[in-house]
Amino acid sequence: MRRIKEMVIEKALLSSALITIAVTVGIILVLSIEAIAFFSEVSIIDFFTDTQWTPLFADKHFGILPLLSGTLLTSFIAIAFAVPVGLSISIYISEYAPKSFRRTVKPALELLAAVPTVVYGFFALTVVTPFLQSFIPGLSGFNALSAGLVMGIMIIPFISSLSEDALHAVPHSLREAAYGMGSTKLQNAFKVMVPAASSGIIVSIILAISRAIGETMIVAIAAGQQPRLTLDPTVPVETITAYIVQVSLGDVQHGSLEYRTIFAAGITLFVFTFLLNTISYRIRKRFQEKYE
Repeated sequence: MRRIKEMVIEKALLSSALITIAVTVGIILVLSIEAIAFFSEVSIIDFFTDTQWTPLFADKHFGILPLLSGTLLTSFIAIAFAVPVGLSISIYISEYAPKSFRRTVKPALELLAAVPTVVYGFFALTVVTPFLQSFIPGLSGFNALSAGLVMGIMIIPFISSLSEDALHAVPHSLREAAYGMGSTKLQNAFKVMVPAASSGIIVSIILAISRAIGETMIVAIAAGQQPRLTLDPTVPVETITAYIVQVSLGDVQHGSLEYRTIFAAGITLFVFTFLLNTISYRIRKRFQEKYE
């Protein structure tokens, strides 16, 4: 009976792994089949070099660069805001705060990740944007800046919680050795603990970047839906995910060339995220080998 139970558990775990792989392969196949049909009518060179994205207009252009620039712009703003704030929170909780404070504040921070993103989107549109307009003249009602900042607020728990776990997992002997050599608490935190936990910290940043790139509702509500090739955060932009939502609302005929653009944009986002995660994984391994 014991052997049978172990076999059943083993087969159940194997089935779970195979289901995950099958779902991933299915997603890739659906995106690839529809994207191939799209590129049979649209030049892939124009897709990656044209600076206009107007597939729903009479004068159609299928250049993905405006959507890519909007995605990268909002994601960069989010990461630039979330990384220093999240790391500061994790270092304070791990190295400075009393244990009772850690037990209380850490779960409260993690609640930010449970807030629906549509709430974040309306918060960006109705609170953050008017606040920024009070001291940034010419800021549009829909803009990349407010969307990026609120995205940064949303991903702070990913960085702060995972980074704090990585710092907390560093052996206590390293802290004691650093203090024994005369290090201050600040020196110990930034010259000993952070390098020792760099692998986990980088993983948290990778996760946050992936979450920011794939965010939909915040940018769809607060960033506008005007695809333009720009790095100006004060004007409306459109991201890849926001465009997919726009086309998926049902106004575009199913199976048409315009409808297939969402699969071409989707596989572009998939490939871009895959490459980003691969590069980040290589960086993490290099840091891990350096400090282990």
